Amino acid sequence: MRNADRWEALEVRHLRAFATVVEEGSFAGAARELGYTQSAVSQQLLALERIVGAPVLLRHPGGRRPPELTETGRVVLAHAEP
Repeated sequence: MRNADRWEALEVRHLRAFATVVEEGSFAGAARELGYTQSAVSQQLLALERIVGAPVLLRHPGGRRPPELTETGRVVLAHAEP
């Protein structure tokens, strides 16, 4: 898939799920806020990462600590917030 084709797949729901995970500090919190399942939130983030071509969050095993933004995640979030 060409790079331009990947970006055409970007949807608001991907960015909304990402921003909500960051805001809530967890996938579970984002799922509650958005009315999704935790799996659906995770799928949205995985799709976003495929589109941008890099991880946007560092996930910690066990989910005891909030996910952390990667450098790519900071850039995407800066564009998603407006």
